[in-house]
Amino acid sequence: MITPKQAQEIIQVLDEIRKLSSTQGNSESLYPFTQWEQKREQVKQRLRNLPDYIEQAADLILFNRPKVGHPKRLNVVKRTTLFLFTRLMCKSNRDVENLLVLCRPLFGFQASYKYIERLYSDDEVNLVLHNLFLLLLQDEGVSGDLSGDGTGYSLSVTKHYRTDDSKKGYVYVFRVIDIDTGFYVATGYSTCSEMDAFEKAMHMLTEFNIPVDSMSLDKYYSSRKVIRMFDKETMLYLIPKKNLANIGADWAPILRRMQEDPYLFFKGYSLRNLSESGFSADKRRFGSVVRQKRDDRRETALFSTAFLHNVFTVRVRSE
Repeated sequence: MITPKQAQEIIQVLDEIRKLSSTQGNSESLYPFTQWEQKREQVKQRLRNLPDYIEQAADLILFNRPKVGHPKRLNVVKRTTLFLFTRLMCKSNRDVENLLVLCRPLFGFQASYKYIERLYSDDEVNLVLHNLFLLLLQDEGVSGDLSGDGTGYSLSVTKHYRTDDSKKGYVYVFRVIDIDTGFYVATGYSTCSEMDAFEKAMHMLTEFNIPVDSMSLDKYYSSRKVIRMFDKETMLYLIPKKNLANIGADWAPILRRMQEDPYLFFKGYSLRNLSESGFSADKRRFGSVVRQKRDDRRETALFSTAFLHNVFTVRVRSE
C-alpha cells in the first residue's frame, strides 16, 4: 500500500530526474541522422502512391447519389486530389485558384476559390479522407505504444496559442501518435477545450480498433476519469498532480511502477515530447492558422493535417 506521503516522495524523485535530464540535454551525435536520411525515401514513395491510395479509398465507398440536380463537375477522386493539393500548398483559396491556372496541363481542370472552399464540407471528400487515413495506417502498421497531447490552432494570424494566455479565438485538437512510426493514429477536434478534443480522440481509437499497449500523457490529463478510459492492461505513463491526497485503486498501479524504477518510468513519460515535436512540424509545414469560417470545414482542415503528417513523417528511434 502506497501512502500519500510516499506518493509525494515518488513525484519529487521524478521531478528531480526531469530537472537533471533538462540540464544534461541530448547529444546530437547520438541521433542516427544517416538512417533518417535513408528513411526519407519512404516519404517520396508515399507521395508516388498517393494517387493510387485516393483511387482505392474512393472505391471502398458505395455512393448513393440522387438522380435529380446537376452532377458534380469533378469526380470524387479529382475533388480529393484538389483538396489535398490545396492543403499542401498552405495558401489561400484565391492563391490556389491562380496556381491551378499555371498547373492546368497537370490537373486538366480549373476551379474557383469558392469551389475549393466548398470541398471542406463535401461529404464524399470527407469519406475518402477517412479511408485514406485508415489505409495508410494499415499499410504502415500500429505498434500499440502511443503518446498523446493537445494543442490549439488560431483563427487569427495575430495570435499564437502557446503565448496567448486568454485561449480565446482558438480551436483545439488532440492527436494520438504512434511512438514507433511517428504516425497519428487518432485525432479529436473541439471548439471548447483540449479535454473535449481528447475524449473525441479516445472515441476514434475505439472506433478504429487501435491497440493501446502503452500511453504517455501530459499532467493536464492526470485524473481518475482519464485513467478509467483505458484497460487495466494498458501501461499508462501519467504523473499525478502534486496535491494528490487519495491514492485509490486507479493511481496505485501507476505509482508502484514509478517506485520500482523511476528512471524507466520517466523515460516512458518523456515520450510525450514526440507529440509536441509533431505539432511543431505540422504548424510549420501546414500552417498554425485555420482560415475556414464554418466549424465543419475547420474540422476537415485539421483532420487532413493529421493525414498529411502521416504522409510526410519520418521516425527513427534513438535509444
